[in-house]
Amino acid sequence: MLLGALPASAVAAPLSLEEAIRSAWKTNLGIASSGSMVTAARTDAQVARDNGLPSLILSAKGILTNEPVAAFGLKLDEQRITAADFAPARLSSPDVVGGVGVGATIVQPIYMGGRLSAGARAAATQADAEARQHDRRRQELAFQVAQAYFGAQVAAEGVRYADDLLAQARATETFTKARNQQGLALDADVARATAFRAQAEADTVSAGERLASTRALLVLLAGRVALAADLTTPVQTEAHPSARVPAPSSAALGQRPDLESARMRAEAAREMVKVARASSRPEIMAQASVETLRPALDQGATWFTVGVFARWKLCLSDWRAAQAAESRASAASEAQAWQEEQAHHEVEEARRSLQTSEAKLISAQEAVSASESARGLRIQRHRQGLLQLTDVLDAEAALAGARALLLRTQYDVRIAAAELQLALGQPIEGVN
Repeated sequence: MLLGALPASAVAAPLSLEEAIRSAWKTNLGIASSGSMVTAARTDAQVARDNGLPSLILSAKGILTNEPVAAFGLKLDEQRITAADFAPARLSSPDVVGGVGVGATIVQPIYMGGRLSAGARAAATQADAEARQHDRRRQELAFQVAQAYFGAQVAAEGVRYADDLLAQARATETFTKARNQQGLALDADVARATAFRAQAEADTVSAGERLASTRALLVLLAGRVALAADLTTPVQTEAHPSARVPAPSSAALGQRPDLESARMRAEAAREMVKVARASSRPEIMAQASVETLRPALDQGATWFTVGVFARWKLCLSDWRAAQAAESRASAASEAQAWQEEQAHHEVEEARRSLQTSEAKLISAQEAVSASESARGLRIQRHRQGLLQLTDVLDAEAALAGARALLLRTQYDVRIAAAELQLALGQPIEGVN
């Protein structure tokens, strides 16, 4: 009751298309998930970049053994070897020896066959590709919001048209019944008028259902801000929006986020080939460590080790892995080329759709104007007794069809323009 008493502006806040798109970018969980994937990819790139930094390894150990070799070595590490320890009986069957120790080791890669640098480049490029794909998802969401936004407007206009048709059908039914009671209209005319009114009522219910459905979709995409909002961006647009859209060049189309993402993914795949090939090359690392081993706090020894180590692992599986990486790189390049071909096709299809919709809009506007005029004239002449009821009902049906065509073409023009922007990689409705 309180909501009903509030002014309309307090209940239905204005909502422009730009505000709806920005709300979707802010609240839509799909976009939030995509943003988290970008963050994860950038973190992976930082990890790959840091792989060339020194590593610090900390260790702790506690040992208790009477194994002859281990026991002798343990006492040697603890600097408590005596001459008695060299007795054959003690060497063969030593007492239990134990100790605790800690250690720290720094490992610095010097040469890893190029694997680290190539891996860092691949991860950074992959992160950039994920970011550009995120931009594309934002554009696609903006396009979906535009579809739902203008669909809701067209559905609301359809409800108004359905209400107008229903009001006119009821007036015609009332007039026909009155004429029938005067003996000036047949019972068949009354039945036709009643059937037409019933059909109009059914159309009104269907129009209401379409409005509720499109509104629900808009709320799903843009959030609760669109629940009871007054949609202020009109669906009508300039007569020929296609005239201001230039023909795309290959360079301009290459800026489309998903095409940039595909190019970057192909580049990252080529870097991963270098990573796989580097696995069969020598590795050189520098290492410095310090350790201590003590049977008690006041006994024991501390020692250090500094060295440069080289390792060269030759394995058939590494060669197979390099082949697999090359195949993945080829697949990524082929996917990039195919996606570019699809993009050119999408642009041409969107341009043709827009031009067709513009031509249909002019015809639809003429059809509505002529149908409204014809309905008014036929109703007037019918009330004068100069036309049959069927002529009036035909005019009503023709007007309903013309209005439906107008709504559909108005929507098609606006959405075809947005679809062309999406195909070109441009901001939808200019919203960045």
